[in-house]
This record gives sequence, C-alpha cells and structure tokens, in this order.
Amino acid sequence: MKTRDLRTLVGLSAGLGLVVALFAAAEFYDVSLQAVCSINAFFSCAAVDASGKTSTLGIPDYVWGVLGFVGILVVAAVSEARSVDDRWTYGLVALTTAGVALSVYLLYVELAEIHALCLVCASDYLLVGIAWLGAIALARRARSESSGVAPKRRTDAPG
Repeated sequence: MKTRDLRTLVGLSAGLGLVVALFAAAEFYDVSLQAVCSINAFFSCAAVDASGKTSTLGIPDYVWGVLGFVGILVVAAVSEARSVDDRWTYGLVALTTAGVALSVYLLYVELAEIHALCLVCASDYLLVGIAWLGAIALARRARSESSGVAPKRRTDAPG
C-alpha cells in the first residue's frame, strides 16, 4: 500500500472508532440504545453494561475509547504534517499498541468474567486493531526510507 493509503486507513479506522465510542457513551446513558446490540444473552451490550465491570482504573471504558481515538487522530494528523520526523509515526505505533493492549484486556473481561460480548465494544476493538496494523506499516515504511533501503516488492504478485 502507498503511504497515503496507509494514513487514510489509520485515520478512517480511528474516525469510525470515535463514532462507535461516542455511541457506546450514549448507550451508557440511554439504556434504550442497548437494544441495538443486544441480540441474545451472549451478544449483549446490556449484559456488559449491567455487569458493573465497565470501568478501568476508575475511568469508564467508553471514555478510554473516546480519548484513545481522538489521540490517534491527533497523532496521525501531526505525523502526516511532520512526515520528515519519524518520532510521530513511532508515537502513533505506541498509542495504537496501547489501544490494542487495552482492547485485549477488555475483551478478556467481557468473555471470561462477564460471559457476554458487547458488539459495539468489539467493533472498537477491531477498529483499533486496524489502526494499529496501519501504524505498524507506516513505521516500517518510515524505517526503510530513513535507512535508504527500498521496501521489498513481492516478485510473485501480478503487476
């Protein structure tokens, strides 16, 4: 993928993640919205919200999502604006890695402790994972460009 496409992938996944995190916040305050993703006893936002396990370090999980995705958008924008300074790209990798780590923890809590899965939350876990993969690809590209080594092209791929 081109660098521009990778930056678009990171920005788009973070933007969608922010929308989903804002919906999770609205769902937290308006219980009627939980019906959107409460399909059965397992796929149930209502079960997750009612579990009492929707805070990490005393901060509601939707706040982590909103702040995290805003942070990713800001760092990604600065990284693009200052593309000659690779530190922003590596900062983007660090931030998205923290997001993936938190997502894995929250997924564990949902599956192992609550025994239910919030589809809204799972969507955000997937979106931060996509942003993370895009950030890693950007960092690999920045590293190869700064070392003067052209990225390897697959020889078995058509075109």
